[in-house]
Amino acid sequence: MESLRSAYATAAGAAVPAQPVPRPAGRDLRGTAAARTLRFPAGDRVVVSGLPGSGKSTLIRRTVAVADTVCRIDSQDARERWERRMPSWLPYGVYRPLVRVSHYAGLHRALASGASVVVHDCGTQRWVRRWLAVDARRRGRALHLVLLDVSPETALRGQAERGRGVSAYAFARHRRAAGRLLAEVRRGRLPEGCSSVVLLDRRSAGALRGVAFE
Repeated sequence: MESLRSAYATAAGAAVPAQPVPRPAGRDLRGTAAARTLRFPAGDRVVVSGLPGSGKSTLIRRTVAVADTVCRIDSQDARERWERRMPSWLPYGVYRPLVRVSHYAGLHRALASGASVVVHDCGTQRWVRRWLAVDARRRGRALHLVLLDVSPETALRGQAERGRGVSAYAFARHRRAAGRLLAEVRRGRLPEGCSSVVLLDRRSAGALRGVAFE
């Protein structure tokens, strides 16, 4: 009977209670310009993810101080090291496999060291986050996600500013991967393997003073 009354009320135009809107998982710092430091337990792993050109490498280099107990792993660092060793006329695509091997070998060494690790990630390599999550659990640590939420237009401008872009095909893949991560967080769910997530936009990322482990 109650269901019949509800159906009748709805058909008659009665107001239907709105469904609660899920709150984003973790800390949503978008839109804020307060200077702050992100703090994580010592030995944990932090993945910084977002579209190419969103400012991940800039954020990591500016806020993560490398020390005996803190490792910073960015594929861009590996690429620049190989670029300095290769002739300027040699296309990057020729030695890109060497960059990838160097990058993941460096990540393996960092994880094995027991240090706190901050990793650059565009979101397309889900197996990397799974690897980090499994390694963290095995060592009694946790994996945290710092997700940069910027528009595709802003990311493309960032690529133009740094003078290095990705193909339209690769950018579309990154958009889908970043979109999936954002959709999970906006639904109030932590991405697989992550213990926490921090959402940043360009404004809040620019105000970030540091990433610390203690």
